[in-house]
Amino acid sequence: MPSIFSYQSAEVDWCEGNFEHSTVIAEYYNTVNGTALFSLLLLAPLNFLVLEGAGVGTFSELQVNHGTSIAYNSIFSMYFHMTLSYMGQLLDELSILWTLAAAYSFWYPEIYFPRCIKTRKHFLWLTGITTVISTLMSFVKPAINAYALNCIAFHLLYLTWRELKKCNDKRVHRMAATMVVWWVLAISSWISDRWLCGFWQAINFPYLHSFWHVLIAISLLYCFPVVMYFDISYEVPTFKPKIEYWPSDSWPVVVPYIVLEEPHKQC
Repeated sequence: MPSIFSYQSAEVDWCEGNFEHSTVIAEYYNTVNGTALFSLLLLAPLNFLVLEGAGVGTFSELQVNHGTSIAYNSIFSMYFHMTLSYMGQLLDELSILWTLAAAYSFWYPEIYFPRCIKTRKHFLWLTGITTVISTLMSFVKPAINAYALNCIAFHLLYLTWRELKKCNDKRVHRMAATMVVWWVLAISSWISDRWLCGFWQAINFPYLHSFWHVLIAISLLYCFPVVMYFDISYEVPTFKPKIEYWPSDSWPVVVPYIVLEEPHKQC
């Protein structure tokens, strides 16, 4: 029985040819583009500084912890595509699972809690137990883990839709729409690489999974401020969140971030 650390011991493989560009890197372009999530760590301080400057230190700490989770996910993604090992596959997928669990634990709105859950602490326990069970189940059939993780996006889109129904800020609607467009492009690339590999190999372009890494990173860049906007609206009602773009609204490619405006107190 091969070691779980052995090259190509994973149950899944992607369309890119293995060891075509390097004798030690199985999927060169997937490995390189797995670093795209690191770009988020370079841009995230925009939100850290704005929130910290407004005296909302707790949110900054959560963002730092979430950024650390993304860093681990990026490293494990590179390791998986570099080796296509069984251990690399599980580390990649489980790091995504636990990052999502952390996001749900701290940012899931209390108004959407199940009726049996009364406090955030109880919800943390529910999320933790569910994540542990999901972690154990991921060893049963690792080949379907990626499909299950991608399905979580539909629940996130549903929550975003429900929040947008209550929001009149056009900038938030614009950013959410942009996030969805990038996600559709990303998931289309992922599905095409998975299901239409023969076609892409026939035209000598088996690189759509590497596109997935870049596109999903861009989608997350817009997703984080959307989540923060609604979370601040619930958790810090004394401040009014506002969407801004760096370096300017007029630029074709921008980085969204949140500014907190303290509303004028009424006498």
